Amino acid sequence: MTPETRERYAQVLDKASGDLTTAAIATMERDLEWFNELDAEHRSWISLIAHAGIAQCAEWLRTGASPLDVTATVFGAAPRALTRHVTLHQTVSMVKTTIEVIERHIEVLFPAEDALEVRRAVSTYAREVAFATADVYARAAESRGQWDARMEALVVDAVVRGEPEEVIRSRAAALGWEAEGRVTVLVGSAPPPTAGDDGVVEEVRRRARGAGMATLTSVQLERLVVLLGDVTDLQDAGAAVVDAFGEGAVVIGPAVDHIAHAHRSARAALAGLRAARGWPGAPRPVRADDLLVERSLAGDGHARRTLVDLVHTRLADTDPTLHSTLTTFLELGASVEAAARRLFVHPNTVRYRLRKVREATGLDPLNPRGAYTLRVGLTLGGLLTAPDEARIHRQL
Repeated sequence: MTPETRERYAQVLDKASGDLTTAAIATMERDLEWFNELDAEHRSWISLIAHAGIAQCAEWLRTGASPLDVTATVFGAAPRALTRHVTLHQTVSMVKTTIEVIERHIEVLFPAEDALEVRRAVSTYAREVAFATADVYARAAESRGQWDARMEALVVDAVVRGEPEEVIRSRAAALGWEAEGRVTVLVGSAPPPTAGDDGVVEEVRRRARGAGMATLTSVQLERLVVLLGDVTDLQDAGAAVVDAFGEGAVVIGPAVDHIAHAHRSARAALAGLRAARGWPGAPRPVRADDLLVERSLAGDGHARRTLVDLVHTRLADTDPTLHSTLTTFLELGASVEAAARRLFVHPNTVRYRLRKVREATGLDPLNPRGAYTLRVGLTLGGLLTAPDEARIHRQL
């Protein structure tokens, strides 16, 4: 095809571009149901894209095999935000319709001896536009993915740092967080760097989705922080994602009712992670509330107050005899018979009272771990009831 021939073909298409654009839009209105559901602004943008595509087809005929930036010249006519309102499938349908309109008019616009050559050139152009369409949406998806990843990391960071609840709420809403159930935070070590942060996040997301939970995830240096939504059972939630963590302890914070309150769960989970080394035999994952003793010994004031309320205060409020019986039982090496002799009661009375202790606190005095937690709780309670209680409260 000589340059003169290409120029002649291009001029014919240039003159017909207005009519072809009108025909393309009319065809879309007739054949594409989604097109009529768009508002006037978005329909006008699509009209501009169709017109630019036809004009660029003329330029393609004029230059022959010269490379053309169809991404900028065709899709640059409309804002990139259009990709959020028109899907890739719809855009393909739009491009296909426009090319079909051009092809239908080739026999009318060009002599029979030129029609075949023009049709081949238009087919080549259609392939280039198809690649350009995929490129536009791929770039838009990549850009949105990067923005979402940054926003996700910001939301998790806001939760970890305990920023105001309104900040967490607004950032989560901007990210599209829709979970309405209970929320919990898990913390632990991140997998080896060779796995890549994106791979870790996707793995957590896949596992959480399989368990019917929403998730936000962030790798913070060597630490992996996972926020789970729509949680029904803490232990099941932890088990669903624990294998995505690296080696070492994984701690589950208590469940809260909304993501805006997730900083409370994160605070407990982080304190538990710092103290987890104090319990080498801890399960994986372990609940932060099961690490109250280690957290208290590590200086966590929230854990101290919780443990005192759970053991000392609750037993004193329930039945003073439970407090004295438990204290005696633990001081005498967890011996029911020895405690009964010291208290001048029947061993079954001691066993009954120990059962009431378990019912009141959820901790079993006959279990070594439960007895250890109860003993520390009683000790802290004794310190808080000393004459300088106010001073100790300030220290906690």
